[in-house]
Amino acid sequence: MNNPQISRRSFSVLSVAAAMAATLTVSGCGGPATAQEGNAAAEVTELRYEGSANSVSLAELAEDLGYLGNVKLNWVGNTISGPASIQSAATGATDFGGAFAGAVVKLIEAGAPVTAVINYYGEDELTFNGFYVTAESSIRAPRDLIGKKVAVNTLGAHSDAVLNSYLKKNGLSQDDIKQVQLVVVPPNDTEEAIRRGQVDVGVLGGVLQDNAIAKGGLRSLFNDFELFGAFAGGQYVLRKDFIQQNPEITKIFTTGVAKAIEWERTTPREGSSPASPASSTSVSVMKAPLP
Repeated sequence: MNNPQISRRSFSVLSVAAAMAATLTVSGCGGPATAQEGNAAAEVTELRYEGSANSVSLAELAEDLGYLGNVKLNWVGNTISGPASIQSAATGATDFGGAFAGAVVKLIEAGAPVTAVINYYGEDELTFNGFYVTAESSIRAPRDLIGKKVAVNTLGAHSDAVLNSYLKKNGLSQDDIKQVQLVVVPPNDTEEAIRRGQVDVGVLGGVLQDNAIAKGGLRSLFNDFELFGAFAGGQYVLRKDFIQQNPEITKIFTTGVAKAIEWERTTPREGSSPASPASSTSVSVMKAPLP
């Protein structure tokens, strides 16, 4: 996920996430959307996007569940960070992208012609990004991170902001924080980088986190849910000209993602499939790749 150089210490994950809201009205649950409404026949029927290795995005889930109707997703490659993903959307390389709210705000402030349309990832007690060390690591407290290397998927995004907030909340000065070295490592390589000692700490989420924990040998230092509680973390963005030229498709896309969120919230993790989507158990806010 072509990353505008965002100051790595310039925003608060909570204040920025709270400031961002969906700018289009979307519906909740219901049947699959259809691309035959209104003037949709004259609009695009394919949305180009970048995926994330070893992750299923909400947009992909929405398509698989039939919530996008006749609108098809066209995968054009993978990305490893939100800032790059939304820049691809801003430049027209893709039709939509998603990132941490802080990165979205920075891109819009820089004059990019994009609009945030719906939140697409968040954290709760079951879905979060954790900062992990080896089981035998001497790092056990925030101050132990001074002079250490922390692997993140990109600079100026979610993990960067969370770490900064964690250190500030625990009394570290800006001079102390500057001594914590952030190292950009692709999410797929982060677990091995931790285990081999190439970095001291690494951020893991989603299936990569699940697999790493299952193997043993790693210990959680902290995670963003422990720090902030449940919150919506980032948004999908579309170009303003795309929205203007494709209003019905934009509605179908945002509605489909909203329905996919509800499917995740109400479908049990164990034994679930798109063919059996219902349960009284609320399990997750939004499952997403590292932003």
